[in-house]
Amino acid sequence: MSKSRLEAFSDGVLAIIITIMVLELHVPRGEDIGALRPLLPILLTYVLSFVYIGIYWNNHHHLLHATRHVRGSVLWANLHLLFWLSLLPFVTGWMGASGFAPDPTALYGMVLLMSGIAYWILERSIIAGEGEDSLVKKAVGRDRKGIASVLLYAVAIPCGFFAHWIAHSIYVLVALIWLIPDRRIERVLASE
Repeated sequence: MSKSRLEAFSDGVLAIIITIMVLELHVPRGEDIGALRPLLPILLTYVLSFVYIGIYWNNHHHLLHATRHVRGSVLWANLHLLFWLSLLPFVTGWMGASGFAPDPTALYGMVLLMSGIAYWILERSIIAGEGEDSLVKKAVGRDRKGIASVLLYAVAIPCGFFAHWIAHSIYVLVALIWLIPDRRIERVLASE
């Protein structure tokens, strides 16, 4: 099966996710900059979630670029990833509207955790189909950033219940870790 169709579908879903998130941003009541103050939690969660979607879009693009064959298991693993990412608008809106309350903060972390696990499953599904000598396997190696991200999310979730600022700091930290461009796949493709 052609990977271009999978990539186009995924791009469309991610674009819809971003569109849904931005539609949750409402015009402030008032005419001065102070009218934005009540919307600040919603704006901040939107920015963080937008960055996460951008990170997943970028890495997904590179991952599929290194993929040679798409099997049925890869299609299902990709849908699994898109499912968890599609929940980001909901948890983004709830966390922002609640002013970073404990339950929405923890649930936001749970969606990030499951998205990270789903991405790892997608990588493993591609590797299983292409073998241990595949470009994807060479590129991701031990995937220290991916494992560290999942572990950090697992720490952040319980923190969301008693110290939401720690949970939010971890969510931002993981996003910053991934904002540093991951050149593993590009290096492997260049060497082939």
